[in-house]
Amino acid sequence: QVQLVESGGGLVQPGGSLRLSCAASRIIFSLYTMGWYRQPPGKARELVATLGSGGFINIAGSVKGRFTISRDNANKMVYLQMNSLKPEDTALYYCNAKWGPEDYWGQGTQVTVSS
Repeated sequence: QVQLVESGGGLVQPGGSLRLSCAASRIIFSLYTMGWYRQPPGKARELVATLGSGGFINIAGSVKGRFTISRDNANKMVYLQMNSLKPEDTALYYCNAKWGPEDYWGQGTQVTVSS
């Protein structure tokens, strides 16, 4: 089955940076729109950013200018570079792969922004 494994989460101070990684397996990676979503404690999951197979980027206004999504098709990896982190960025961050009716999720990696 398809597998998405996130890594790179942790505790960081406000204003700091983290880079999240997602490794995909058992999919034709280049066909999929890859994305990052997050779920703050007690809240619903929300879009952070997506990057289509053709390079189209969708990014949430709350993180625009601070976060960058990128992908490496050869290695089946997607990344989320997070800069200028704020306490409100604290959440479980999920990797997503979508193509037509196919929709897969990782287990999530925790990001906590606190002094």
